[in-house]
Amino acid sequence: MNMGMKKISAVLFSTALLASVAAGCGGNDKKSGETASPAASTAASASPSDPPVTLTVEVFDRGVQGQPDLNNNTWTKYVNEKFGKPNNAIVEYVSVPRSQEVDKLNVLMAANQAPDISFTYDGTLVTRYAKSNGLYTLDELLENQGQQLKSYLGEKVLSYGKYDGKQVSIPGKRTLIAWNGMFIRKDWLDSLGMPVPTNRDELYATLVAFRDKNPGDVNGVIPWATAAAGMNYTFGNLVQSFWGAMSEEEFITTTNWLKPGHKDAFKWLNKLYNEKLISPDFALDKTTKQADADVSNGKVGFYAANWDYPLLQKIRDPLLQNAPGANFVPVDTFKNYEGKYLKEVYNENGLFSFIPKSSKNAELAMKYLNWMADPEVLFFLQFGEEGLNHKLVDGIPQGIAQTGKNMQMSNLNLDYTLVVNGAELGETEKNVRTYAAALAAGDQNYEKLAIDSYKINTTDGYTSFYYGVPNEANIKYGKTLGDMNKQMIDRLVVAKPAEFDALYDKLVKEYMDAGGQAVQDENVKNYREVKAN
Repeated sequence: MNMGMKKISAVLFSTALLASVAAGCGGNDKKSGETASPAASTAASASPSDPPVTLTVEVFDRGVQGQPDLNNNTWTKYVNEKFGKPNNAIVEYVSVPRSQEVDKLNVLMAANQAPDISFTYDGTLVTRYAKSNGLYTLDELLENQGQQLKSYLGEKVLSYGKYDGKQVSIPGKRTLIAWNGMFIRKDWLDSLGMPVPTNRDELYATLVAFRDKNPGDVNGVIPWATAAAGMNYTFGNLVQSFWGAMSEEEFITTTNWLKPGHKDAFKWLNKLYNEKLISPDFALDKTTKQADADVSNGKVGFYAANWDYPLLQKIRDPLLQNAPGANFVPVDTFKNYEGKYLKEVYNENGLFSFIPKSSKNAELAMKYLNWMADPEVLFFLQFGEEGLNHKLVDGIPQGIAQTGKNMQMSNLNLDYTLVVNGAELGETEKNVRTYAAALAAGDQNYEKLAIDSYKINTTDGYTSFYYGVPNEANIKYGKTLGDMNKQMIDRLVVAKPAEFDALYDKLVKEYMDAGGQAVQDENVKNYREVKAN
């Protein structure tokens, strides 16, 4: 099967098993099929003469330097003026540390104190809450209070928020689907008279030249920078480029460790590491601080990370200062046996918003999410007021203010715009240009980098299969397997070449015995049931 050309439906449930939810999640005896309680209805029907109802909404605290009060800024004032007053409500934001959001959410859910609108990026966590009857089902609320929201998201996006055939969460629409990207120092290539590599052999020759000739004349040149498995730095679509021919079922259901060619991919990485072509201490870099420093200090010739990583301020600004002539460009260099540059992209949904059963304001919460789907509301929350927070250039908001109370604590106010993940101007091209402009801060070279990177990293893209039901084995074993996966990657890359084959076989057997086989077997079962229907 030509899997390079096939785009497979997206997966809801992540492979990482997160902390268990306390048994008290939800804290009442209502069945999962129930919607708003009488107490919940009261908030939505309150008259203007009644005391205002407080609607609590989760917001991430990302610890951004100089950020304003997360509950009192330009954006929260707008929400309370435009939504709160007409609905006799006060919207109060409950901050949750981004780095601890799962643990914090588990505690709040177990204590029946989670915000009326809570969210997470982890589909498995939502499944756990739904299984323990800790969430409102939202079908009736969507029908009665969420028509604008339904129209904006569409059936496909909403389908990722279903469990056991019922709507238990509201997925945000992901407007940009690119994931990983790869970047190379074009100025180094030019100084060596070398072309941009287009396949593995060419990249290998380039990395060797970077190591041996040190075109940047830096102390401690690093041909390819990476970090510990599971961090921002990745191996791009290298591994997929080694995969051999598979049927659709094999491609979808087989654990990566058993896919044909997967072992060869890590053997190649092992070769690069032992030839000093990869960051020497990458396995110890569990925060990416070292890799970030190496890139921004101008020591690195090639790296793979998020498709927009070079535009991040923590990378861009110090690199421009430390290596003014540095010029990273996006590159597609891992071609597979079909001549395709197979790479995984994001599915259509972003985060999952949900209403805990402990909420007394379920109808008001749905009205809030429905209100947010208004194009005028989304535009203001993402870009602010024209002339004050941004200026329009060819229909693209430019120069988005990032100071004082106007500061956005996440790109395009991601944490305040729960129904969308990414710029929303109605079409992909405008969304990409807008996102690029927001990150590039007026630098046209970086805008071009982002636009080119998005195009490259959505070419030959595929998304994971959407089974429509949770993999119970994954819920049981996923945390263990996720941890093992990271350890396996690091150990295999740094192994002695003579020991690689035996170590690979040993680790894969341990992985399958620890639950990998059970997860794979259930994937096969669920896949065949989907196909049978």
